[in-house]
Amino acid sequence: MQFQTNISLSHLHTFKVEAKANLFCEINSEEDIVDLVNSPEFKTNKWLILGEGSDVLFTKDFDGLIIRDNIKGIDQVYENDDFVWVKVSSGENWHSFVEHAVNSNWGGIENLALIPGNVGACPIQNIGAYGAEVQYTIHSLEVYNFEINEFEIILNEECGFGYRWSIFKEEENKNTYYITSVTFQLSKKPEVNINYKDVQEEIGKESPTIAEVFNAVVAIRTRKLPDPKKIGNAGSFFKNPYITKELFEQLKKLFPELKGYEEADYVKLPAAQLIDMCGWKGKVMNDVGVYQNQALVLCNYGNAKGADVKQFAEQIQQSVKDKFGVDIHPEVNIY
Repeated sequence: MQFQTNISLSHLHTFKVEAKANLFCEINSEEDIVDLVNSPEFKTNKWLILGEGSDVLFTKDFDGLIIRDNIKGIDQVYENDDFVWVKVSSGENWHSFVEHAVNSNWGGIENLALIPGNVGACPIQNIGAYGAEVQYTIHSLEVYNFEINEFEIILNEECGFGYRWSIFKEEENKNTYYITSVTFQLSKKPEVNINYKDVQEEIGKESPTIAEVFNAVVAIRTRKLPDPKKIGNAGSFFKNPYITKELFEQLKKLFPELKGYEEADYVKLPAAQLIDMCGWKGKVMNDVGVYQNQALVLCNYGNAKGADVKQFAEQIQQSVKDKFGVDIHPEVNIY
C-alpha cells in the first residue's frame, strides 16, 4: 500500500467536480487495512473512505486522507433448497453483482439494477428503488471497527435500517466502521416485485421472470437518468419526504395533482414532483442543472464547482419549502 499526495478527485467521484485530496491510498485487501491503521498518515489526518464516489459531493479540497476501497471477490458460502448466501467484497461494483445474481437466478435485488456505486456502500444508504430495499436481502456485514481495531460481524438486525438510513450514517459512527464485505441471502425460488406502475408497464405481463424485471428496470433507468460517465451526477440528490396524513390532505386540496404513498402513519411524497411543480426541471445555472428527464437528479453540465451545486440545491430546497411547507433533504453526502 502506497500513499500519494495532492491527488485530483474529479475522476474518483461521479459528480466530477474538481477537488483535491492532500493524501490518497487504495485498499485492496483486509491486510491493507491493518497496515493503514498503523500508519502515521492515518493516525494524524482526518480521513474518508471512498468507493466509486457515487453518493458524494466535494465543495472544496479535502484536507486529509482519501481511502479508496478496492477489495474484490464474490463467494457462495452456503445454500439450502430455498436460499443462497453470497459473500461479496466491498469493492465490487453493485450493478455487476446484481447482474451476476440475476444470471444465477438468485432473486431479491433485481429491482435495484443500475444503481451506481460499490457493494460496500449499499448498506450504508440502504439503497432502494422500484419498491425494493437492500435491507431485505442483507444477512450480515464484515467490518473493521476502528474504535477497537478489530474485524467483526454485524448482523442485519443490528444495522438499524430505515429509509435511506442505517447506523453507519449516524454521526458518531461515520468514522467507526470500514465495511469489507456484505453477505446476501437471496432466493432460489424468487417472487418478483412489480408493484411500481412504471415496471408493470415496461414489462407488459403479469408473471415476469427476475431477468425480465431486471431488464425493465435497466430500460427505465437508462431513459430517465443521465449516464454519470457522460454527465456528472450522483443519482437522486434528494430523499423523498415523509409527512403526516393530515398535512397531505391539506396539500391535496391546494394541489390536486400531488401524489402520495401511504406508509404506516405517514405519507411519502415524490420529491421529484415537488421540484418539478416548483419549475426547476430542466433549469441550468452556472453549469449546474436539474436533469430534464428526472427532477431528482442534479447534474454537472461542464465545469461546475461543488459549491455551486450545493448552492443550487439549497435554492431548490427553499422553493419547495416556500410552496409546500415541506422540507426535502439531500441523499448525497456533502463535504
